[in-house]
Amino acid sequence: MPSSASSSALFSRLASPGGTLSGEDVEQLVAEACPAKDFRGRKVLLIVPDATRTAPVGMVFKALHARIGPAVRALDVMIALGTHPPMSEEAICRRLDISLDARKGEYGAVGFINHEWSNPQALRSLGVIPREEIGALSNGLFAMDVEVKVNARLFEYDQIIIIGPVFPHEVVGFSGGNKYLFPGVSGPEVLNFFHWLGAVITNPMIIGNKWTPVRKVVDRAGAMVSVPKLCFCLVVEGSSRLAGVFIGSPETAWDQASELSRRVHIVFKDEPFHTILSCAPPMYDELWTGGKCMYKLEPVLADGGELIIYAPHISEVSLVHGALIEEIGYHCRDYFLKQWDRFGRYPWGTLAHSTHVFGQGTYENGVETPRARVTLATGIPPATCERINLGYRDPAGIRMEEFANREKEGVLLVPKAGEMLFQLRTPAAWADPANLP
Repeated sequence: MPSSASSSALFSRLASPGGTLSGEDVEQLVAEACPAKDFRGRKVLLIVPDATRTAPVGMVFKALHARIGPAVRALDVMIALGTHPPMSEEAICRRLDISLDARKGEYGAVGFINHEWSNPQALRSLGVIPREEIGALSNGLFAMDVEVKVNARLFEYDQIIIIGPVFPHEVVGFSGGNKYLFPGVSGPEVLNFFHWLGAVITNPMIIGNKWTPVRKVVDRAGAMVSVPKLCFCLVVEGSSRLAGVFIGSPETAWDQASELSRRVHIVFKDEPFHTILSCAPPMYDELWTGGKCMYKLEPVLADGGELIIYAPHISEVSLVHGALIEEIGYHCRDYFLKQWDRFGRYPWGTLAHSTHVFGQGTYENGVETPRARVTLATGIPPATCERINLGYRDPAGIRMEEFANREKEGVLLVPKAGEMLFQLRTPAAWADPANLP
């Protein structure tokens, strides 16, 4: 086992205020954390996110390939898809910031692997987290056995290296660390469980908080993966500024990276907004991921207000889950909980996504009342929006400049939504982390 991966050491580097870490900085850090001699003759699997996360994954990949590539017996890459669609070889090359020509040449020996969450033959069971422990981890919200499955190919390797960014996250609190294993390369059972656990607690209570019940479940599942693990946690500000890199165990590196993420990825506002235009970047190519434009802004959306997801390029609800979503629609948590005999059979991860996009609300006497409205200004047609219980606006009628510079009027424009979290300095009771179970 490589000493750098087996120790509790943490290697880190922070950019100067307003600056960014360079490729040379990353190469030096890789040299410190990953001496080639520690990997000689070993099989190494890199686990990286798909294209829906902003991070210089390619910079780290190329530094690692240059440093340990000549020493290892194998160096392969697995895409932590969760339940997202698989990536083509060309798309993986873009993710790794290499050309197709380089893929055929310098990087020709690197295997590309898409995770297969829905293929039982591709998964290995690691056992069960017993109901008593789930009860303790969830602070009494659930008491059930949860089976933990993960991609079986992990166990063909001597070392796992996780590379991925850390951002505030709607399900777990902050992304990164063991989350690239669960749900990144996991089976559906634990994935569905902890997504619904987060939905029951609700997005505003979870997002931007570190030690959530969901994080505890994710770390517990991560501890069941016996292959040695090393984690590169990247904190990226804006589209390209690499503010910090933390290398260590998934728990230790994530712990430090999430502290920096808390400082650079949360925008505080004094008052909520009655109208928010939340613009989805091209990396969100379906509503399944574009829903982040709601998650990160729900805490500053006023009661009775409207959040518009503006994304003319999005024409799909979800390639993988779209049929199920059209069947159940988008609703608040209590709509499902109070009709559990009807909805409990559906995949809990899909139910969780539904509640996260819809937001807070009530369901009393057969009537659902949203706290605020979510409207799609996308390529998804009006009839579909009505069917899935979301509002519709013609994206051609949206003028971004009409929403700009109007915060004092209660109108907020977010030109690139989905990664920065917006919170109130004094949160409403329904979004106050002091009430976190």
